[in-house]
Order: sequence, then C-alpha cells, then structure tokens
Amino acid sequence: MYLFKKVEDLQAYLSRHQEGSILSVGYVPTMGALHQGHLELIRRSKETCTITVCSIFVNPTQFGDASDLDNYPRPIETDIEQLEAAGCDVLFLPSAAEVYPKDMAAFRLDLQGLDQTMEGASRPGHFDGVVQVVHRLLDIVQPSHLFMGQKDYQQFAVIKYMLQQIKSSVQLVRVPIVREEDGLAMSSRNVRLSEIGRKQATYISKALRQAKKDVAEYTLEETKARAVAFLVANGMDIDYFEIVDGDTLQSVSNWDDAPVITACTVVRVDGVRLLDNNVLKELEVG
Repeated sequence: MYLFKKVEDLQAYLSRHQEGSILSVGYVPTMGALHQGHLELIRRSKETCTITVCSIFVNPTQFGDASDLDNYPRPIETDIEQLEAAGCDVLFLPSAAEVYPKDMAAFRLDLQGLDQTMEGASRPGHFDGVVQVVHRLLDIVQPSHLFMGQKDYQQFAVIKYMLQQIKSSVQLVRVPIVREEDGLAMSSRNVRLSEIGRKQATYISKALRQAKKDVAEYTLEETKARAVAFLVANGMDIDYFEIVDGDTLQSVSNWDDAPVITACTVVRVDGVRLLDNNVLKELEVG
C-alpha cells in the first residue's frame, strides 16, 4: 500500500496509472479509527474498481466543539495495519493545510433542509462541514466511484444531493450496515459501552427489524409508535426515531409518499449516541 500526505504526490501517482489505460478509482473517505464497517467499504471498492484509495482526515469543519476535535481518536498505526490487510492500494493522509490551503474558497451549498433534521437538529453546521470536505476530497482524488456506509444514512443522503447538484459523474455506492453477530451496528463508539450497555444496545436493531415487518400490517405512524414503545419498554434513552423519505429526509406518513422510506434512530446507551437505520422500502430501478 502506498501512503501519500501531499495532494500533488497522490495526483501524480494516479495520473501515472491513468496513462494508456482505463482506470476506475474507488474512493473511501474516513476519519480513521477504522472498524469492519470501514473495511467492508474497502472490500466493495476492490471488487468494483482498479485502484482503491482510502483517506484518513479528521475534518475540523464538521466539529462544532473544539474539544471534540481534539479528543477524536487517531489510532493511525492500527488503521494502517488494517488497510494493508484489507488490500487497500493507497492511503491519503493529509494535513488540514493540505486539504484547505489558505487561498481556497470554501464550497457552500444550500442543502434544502437535509441538514436541519435528525442529526442536523442538534449539530448546526455539521453537514456544511461534511459537504465542504467531501467536495474538496473528491476534487483531489477524482474517483469514478465513491463508497459510503449506510449507517450514517443522513450523511449519505446529503452527499447524494451534493453530487446531483454539482452534476458530478462520480458513482455513489451505498454499502449496507455491517453488524456484530448480535445485530448491533458496528461503530468505533461501541468500545465505550459497558458490558450491560453492550447487551442493552441490541434492542436498537431489534426495533428496526421489527419496524420492517410491521409496515406490512400497520401504518407508518403506528409502526413508529410501536418501535418507540419497544425501545422505551427496554430502558432506551431515545434521541429520535423517525420514518423519513430516503431522499429528502422529511417525515412521511403514507407508504406511497416516497420511493425510498427509511427508519432512522439515535439511542443513547451509557451516554453514548448510537446511530442506526433500516431501509423499509426501496423501489428497484430498471
């Protein structure tokens, strides 16, 4: 695996491989602290593309609290070992100055409310930072495919909208959530759970699985109410549980309101915010 810290070095490497051949570049942007969910993105990219590039960059523009940025885990040596074992071709490990040179104008985009709901309601400015950094990194890497995990569903929807608005040719690939054997969505936050909290957290995926079954018998509002009641009955501290249009992220009440309908939730266990979701409806295209 090649490791580059400078934009010009990464671009020179990719340019050399581009010459005289049709090159597909799969790109996986991360902030490090990698787990099997991230590595599944690498595997999917390797199945699809000629070269797989992963970046590790803890983006300062999506942190509202400076202490959160300072405390973000950075186990870079372990991350590198995992990427090498997964067969990643290139790791891009830039500094903030490399990603955001002083003379570069910040990219802005009206997200039409995608950034105001769910995660955005409690994290103002977060998705502006996400859009800014992904736009910049795509400009650097120039991939043919962008691989993102379903677990951060709102982030996926925001980037999908951005790519549509800028008329990008990059193919966005949503990779399903990777789960532990007991159903808990894989996350770097899981290590902060106590033994009791770890067991309790499994009720999140159980509620989402039941919601997918319930939509065949109940209305969406009833499905949501049943899921919330189940979580509360099992001692869950719910930040939110929403059933939304998978593209606009606005709440939906009727099955025919949207081609994609997703149940999204955040539950606090041991004070740790755990994100999860389940796509309840998705019309096949083609």
